[in-house]
Amino acid sequence: MSTLFSPISFRDVTLRNRIGVSPMCMYSSEDGFANDWHLVHLGSRAVGGAALVITEATAVEPRGRISPQDLGIWKDEHIEMLARIVRFIESQGAVAGMQLAHAGRKASTARPWDGHHYVEPANGGWQPIGASPIAFDKPYPAPREMTLADINDVLAAFVKASQRMLAAGFKWLEIHSAHGYLLHSFLSPLSNHRTDQYGGSFDNRVRFLLETTRDIRKTWPERLPVTVRLSGTDWADGGWDLEQSIELSRRLKAEGVDLIDCSSGGLVPNAKMQIGPGYQVPFAAAIRTQAQIATSAVGLITEPMQAEEIVSSGKADLVYLAREMLRDPYWPIHAAKALDAAKQVRIPPQHARAM
Repeated sequence: MSTLFSPISFRDVTLRNRIGVSPMCMYSSEDGFANDWHLVHLGSRAVGGAALVITEATAVEPRGRISPQDLGIWKDEHIEMLARIVRFIESQGAVAGMQLAHAGRKASTARPWDGHHYVEPANGGWQPIGASPIAFDKPYPAPREMTLADINDVLAAFVKASQRMLAAGFKWLEIHSAHGYLLHSFLSPLSNHRTDQYGGSFDNRVRFLLETTRDIRKTWPERLPVTVRLSGTDWADGGWDLEQSIELSRRLKAEGVDLIDCSSGGLVPNAKMQIGPGYQVPFAAAIRTQAQIATSAVGLITEPMQAEEIVSSGKADLVYLAREMLRDPYWPIHAAKALDAAKQVRIPPQHARAM
């Protein structure tokens, strides 16, 4: 029996296998609304056999979008189409998840195919906010340093977004605190130079994320999991690192977090990353062992045997695939065949004659 294709439960949610579709920005929304593109993109991965399908980074307020075309959940009108997408994902036997996000100082940028430059307010952009007035890179403006009132407003926006998630039917919640976006920017000394209760010491730098998690967990049903995406390291001297990620993961577990989604980097443009197949798996393994919390591994996981080894050896509980799922929405079905586990995967009857 394949471990990759064995079920696993988190609270009252059972995943049919250990394969998740990692959040991937589509830059295809208008005013934050999901549309047919999102229905087909996310739905087809559920048809393809993934157990968990997570939306792209979904902004909790308009200024929290990476680009003006990002998906959003900052108003009740967003719920209707999202609920339709959730219903289809669940009809295919998968669990629908959403990644709640705020881009912080990396907000108001053009889509990659439009140049990925800063979008001026005159062209539909806005003034980014951040932990400190430190620009991500030279083309980007320095964000406005958040006041305590701003922090409270964003915290409330995360909680309200989680309530809309629930109304839409999502059963898996991920808080995005990685890749240099807002919550991650509070964690790292490279982007957080504050002198108040949200800056300086480790305890202060992790405060915003812990408060966000705590407040979401108060209203998100006890029966449903809460997860957090962390960058295990900034890949930069003096920045956030694995040791701090492990300690933070222990504290997140105490706040009711069920799994850490282990990624890395994204905070600074000059990061010295060591990229190769499964290069982030060691972060998932270390956090799982030392913080005693479930983890997911992500990043250049492309081969069935590679994914099987990650979960069967206990390096992580789940594997998340991104670009590989873009290349092959049916990767789980194909992987099951490669692992001689075809009986452990659901093949849609409409497609069975081709599988």
